[in-house]
Amino acid sequence: MKTFLYYSKSAVTAGNMIKDNLMQAGRMDIVCNVIISVFFTSNHMRDDVKLHLIFDGPPNAPRHLVLESNKDLPISKKDVAGLIKKMLYKSPNEEGLREIFPGASIEKKSFEKVIKELDTEGKDVLLLDGKGKDIREFKLKGNEVFIIGDQDGFPKDKDKFLKKIDKISVGPRVLFASQVITILHNELDRKL
Repeated sequence: MKTFLYYSKSAVTAGNMIKDNLMQAGRMDIVCNVIISVFFTSNHMRDDVKLHLIFDGPPNAPRHLVLESNKDLPISKKDVAGLIKKMLYKSPNEEGLREIFPGASIEKKSFEKVIKELDTEGKDVLLLDGKGKDIREFKLKGNEVFIIGDQDGFPKDKDKFLKKIDKISVGPRVLFASQVITILHNELDRKL
């Protein structure tokens, strides 16, 4: 299963903070683009993908959302935002994933704890970084988790935590998170 983790320092963590202007909800517009890029191709949904979202914005940080391939997952940005809003409204205040609807679960869990758990599960955790090893030179095994940061990067405490994680790059230019995901999918589609 292809697995991605997107971290957002500013994404809001309460459903009532998501209004029509997704940009003002801690760049929820970017989160929606990431979700669409992870799960959809032209007229098709990928059936082998999992996405971890970590929201560290106000007022109830952190929140760990997990989305898995599901034919009922919405494709429009507006509907995706509605799904996130619903998940945040029903979010528990403790660890332990609560399924909101099939393929969509949420809990209160930190970025670091999620990564440690993925590592313990035997996943090859990789951080997308412009100075990392080119993905085309990297031997992909199919058990990778690709960590992608938001437009602001990672705060200092997260950067320090990520120092020991292997870094990979998708090319010489800085790209939107959704573009990085498209390139990762392309590389995985070719190699796996």
